[in-house]
Formats: sequence, structure tokens, C-alpha cells
Amino acid sequence: MNPNRILPLVFASALFMENMDSTVIATSLPAIAADLGTNPVALKLAFTTYLLSLTVFLPISSWLADRFGARTVFRFAVLVFTLASISCGFAGSLEYLVVARAVQGFGGALMVPVGRIVMLRTVPKSEYVNAMAWLTVPALIGPLLGPPIGGFITTYFHWRWIFWMNLPFGILGLVLATWLMPNMKDESVAPLDVKGFVLSGLGLSLTVFGMTELGQGIFAPQIIFGMIAAGALLIWVYVRHAQSTANPILDISMLRVQTLRVSIMGGMFYRVSAGAVPFLLPLMLQLGFGFTPFQSGSITCASALGAVMMKFLAARSLKRWGYRQLLVFNGVSSSVMMAINGLFLPTTPFLVMVLVLLFAGLLRSLQFTSLNSIAYADVTSEEVGRANGLYTVAQQLSLALGVAVAALVLEASQFMRGVVVLGRVDFAVAFVVVAAVGLISTLFFVRLPANAGKNLSGHVVT
Repeated sequence: MNPNRILPLVFASALFMENMDSTVIATSLPAIAADLGTNPVALKLAFTTYLLSLTVFLPISSWLADRFGARTVFRFAVLVFTLASISCGFAGSLEYLVVARAVQGFGGALMVPVGRIVMLRTVPKSEYVNAMAWLTVPALIGPLLGPPIGGFITTYFHWRWIFWMNLPFGILGLVLATWLMPNMKDESVAPLDVKGFVLSGLGLSLTVFGMTELGQGIFAPQIIFGMIAAGALLIWVYVRHAQSTANPILDISMLRVQTLRVSIMGGMFYRVSAGAVPFLLPLMLQLGFGFTPFQSGSITCASALGAVMMKFLAARSLKRWGYRQLLVFNGVSSSVMMAINGLFLPTTPFLVMVLVLLFAGLLRSLQFTSLNSIAYADVTSEEVGRANGLYTVAQQLSLALGVAVAALVLEASQFMRGVVVLGRVDFAVAFVVVAAVGLISTLFFVRLPANAGKNLSGHVVT
């Protein structure tokens, strides 16, 4: 087998476990909430805590890999993620589950970014789009199998097994990493930017956690807005710190690279929108329509099937239309498909919902592949680690914000209607709002040059 495909498959074993875990918990939220005695929307904490933990610890993943070796850090991350998954299955309260998910996030923060760095440093740029497809196709099997399997387990067995089934995949990841992964190190690694790590971590945590708690009634409004304001202030202090530090934990100077900057800033709005869908859709189908977890999972897996199918067409699509045209047109189309989710009714035929979600998954996958590859189009091999750290933090932060925004819109709609139970109209409003957020991303993509990323896509401007 081509060596440029072996490493992506190794990393895909970890990504498979991580992605399957995320989609499984989305399908099982109502059942988990009922068992733990809490509101299903309040379980957004289990979502956002995991994503926030990813965001906080992602910046040190590159440094740890350079300092201790990529294989060493990767194996440690897989072990932590697997043990935390087992712990999630023993959760007896929302607080316990949130803590276990935070530890899971720490493991996930080191798994995929470290694998991506190794791939970026070993695969030629001309083969990067195809290598990315090989990385994500096996990983997308997780979201494809996760909803129906998670729904089946939750409906006919118990939701705790959705976490415990990560054990065999964790063992497989450890074996493959030990056997096939090089232990790449950087002998001249710079000292860790501890001050920057603390500032960025606290700033992002307070900001996102404060947004997540809006409307929950757990904290007084002044405390919540104080968290958000303090987080924003710490982020501003970090930006000033990064500008005067030789080796900042997040190198914002990398934003000078136009393709990376557009991928991060435009991609953030798109990912806020896309990150809301896995949270909203299972809740709508189960709470709004009365479907069982298995029925819900059998429908939502269509998006993942579409994503898998698109991976075989992504390279050819980019070569045909180029990055700018594709990101703009596909961004608009994908956002419209998200809004259409809000038009579903309990009486909508099963096949119609599956076809809509299948096509939406095709478009969303193409957009993600395009964003993930063009981000590194003009980044040198020496800058890969710094660009990867900045990009992955922005990526995970936007997904966490997507869940927070979706939950906030649901709660606002419910409050304005004066009801205590979520209804179909609340989900319809939420889908329209998050789709509108996704449309904002195209304002950034139109600024790309017509030949942007031509070294990756092979697109010839005529």
C-alpha cells in the first residue's frame, strides 16, 4: 500500500473512535437526561465541555509532540480518551458526566492534531487532498455507524454501553500507533509558553462557558456576563502577549497567510452553523417528533453516508472549480440545506428526510475538506506546527459555539412562546438562525484569489 495512505489510516482509527463517540452521545441525549434527572437541553454541557476541553488543550499538542515524540504523545492520548470513555459510562450525575467528558476532551485534543502534524510533514503537498480523504473516510464511518448503533443500544439496552464500546477501538489505535507510527521529535523545540497557555485557556473557557450558561438559570445574569467579559478581556491580553513573545502558544502572526486567515475566519462562521446540526437534529426528532433513539439514529446517519460519498469526489471537484468558486457556491447551498431541516414535520416521509440529510452531508463534507486543505496551501513545512495549532483551536472553538448558539436559540424561542416543553417550531427557528450564521462565511470566501490553493487542487484559471 502507498505509504502516504498508511499513516492517515493509523490516525483514522483514533478519529473513528472520537467521531463515533460524539455522534452516539447526540443520539442518546434524551435518554441520558431522563436517567440522570436533568433537562435534555442542559446536557449541552456534556457537548460543550468536551469541545471546550479540546480547545483549551489543543495549543500544547504540537509542543508536546515535538518535545516528547509524536508516537509517544499519540499513544498517551488514545489511552486517556479510552479510559475517560469507560468513566463516562459509569456517570451517575450530570456533574460526573461533564468532568469525564472534559478528560475525554483532553485526550482528544492530543490525538488528531498530533496525527495531522505527522501527516503534514510526511505527505507531499500534491497528494495532500487525497491523503486527507484517506484520513477522513474511515473516520466518517464513525458518524455513519454511530447514530443507528447508539440509537439501537439506547433503545434496546442501556446508554452506558455507547461509551464502553470505545474500548476495542482504543486498543486498536494503540496497536497501530506502536506498529506503524514514527516517533518524530524536534531536537530544538522552544520553551513552552506557559503564560500564553494560561491566558488563552482561561479566556476561551470563560467566554464559551458563559455563553453556554445563558438562559440556564444556574448562575445570576451578572455572573454569566461577568464570565464572558472576563474571558474576552483575557483573550485580548493574550493577543497583546502573543505579539511580543518569540514563541507564543498560539501564533496569531500566522494570520498574515491569506488562505489560512480566510479558512479560519470564514470557516468559523460555517462551523458554528454545522456544529449546531448534530445537537439540534436528534433532539428535534426525539423531543419534537416523538421518535425513538433508534429511529432518530437511523435517519441522522444519512448525513454521514453523504459525507463518506463526497470524499471520493472532493479532489475532482476542487480541480474542476477551484477553491474560491467551490467554497462560495457550496457554502450557500450547504447553509440552505441546514435551514430545510427546520421544515421537517412528524409526517414527513422517512425517505424524504433521508435524502435531504444525505445531500446535506455531501455538501457539508465537501466544504470541510476544502477548508481543511486550503488552510495549509501557503504554509511552509517549518510553519506547519504553528498553523495547525491555530487552525485546530479555531475549528473546535467554533463547533463548541455552535452548540451554545443552538441551545440559546432553542431556549429563547421556548421562552418567547411561554411554554415549558420544546416544540417543533422552536427547532425550526433554531435551524433558520444557524443557517443564517453559515451564510456569513461566504463573505470571507469571495475575497480569495481565483487561483487560491492551485498547488493543492490543480485547478487552472482560464
